[in-house]
Amino acid sequence: MDMGIAGKWALVCGASKGLGLGCAQALAAEGVHVVMVARRADVLTASADALRKASPGVQVLAVAADITTAEGRAAAFAAPGGPGTAFDIVVTNAGGPLPGDFRSWDRDTWIQALDANMLTPIELIKATVDGMAARGFGRIVNITSSAVKAPIDILGLSNGARSGLTGFVAGVARSGIAAQGVTINNLLPGKFDTDRIATVIQGAAEKTGKSVDDIRRAQQAQIPAGRFGNPQEFGAICAFLCSVHASYMTGQNVLADGGAYAGSF
Repeated sequence: MDMGIAGKWALVCGASKGLGLGCAQALAAEGVHVVMVARRADVLTASADALRKASPGVQVLAVAADITTAEGRAAAFAAPGGPGTAFDIVVTNAGGPLPGDFRSWDRDTWIQALDANMLTPIELIKATVDGMAARGFGRIVNITSSAVKAPIDILGLSNGARSGLTGFVAGVARSGIAAQGVTINNLLPGKFDTDRIATVIQGAAEKTGKSVDDIRRAQQAQIPAGRFGNPQEFGAICAFLCSVHASYMTGQNVLADGGAYAGSF
């Protein structure tokens, strides 16, 4: 299927590894020029080099910056050779807050979570959406979490911040921009085979005394698909949401979790 987005420009956040990299790879494979943003310059440079080799006809720019800061966003928009703020596609993504007990979180902890997982996507939307509307095409995909649909008690920071973003998107996606070719959707990952899930499993193993392999098998057994997802298939879903074929989908929460969420709605 031709996604119809070759030659367009995408900003992909958290793009050096994991789900963000999967999205960058899928978009580049469709001929989309990509500005990759991540904090670790060494990992980002290696990922960008690999992407250039895999998609030689595509421009790949790497910006080592913290997208959750005003300075980081300014660096992404100022990338030499990039489109400035005139992106056709924006994929927002930032690491989730640490788990814990809400009783131990102070105001600064909450503000940090909100900055990363709610306010940063809103700032990126604000900076790019009007230009998209003026050009008659735009795709914004926010990588959030399956916890938006099925909150996890120890992930209260993530539950709160990402739910706030979900509510914001539900309104703005249905505003005047919807008739100007701009869609905004949220892509909700369940358990994917990334560094984050490896860290969680390691922590569970240390806490319970069980082996990492036992914890991993137990978690996979709870997923109807019988496995964790991989970043490449996640990226393919993202690319579809960014395609011309998804122009009638906006304001949606697209869940990719192997069937783990048992609800009907």
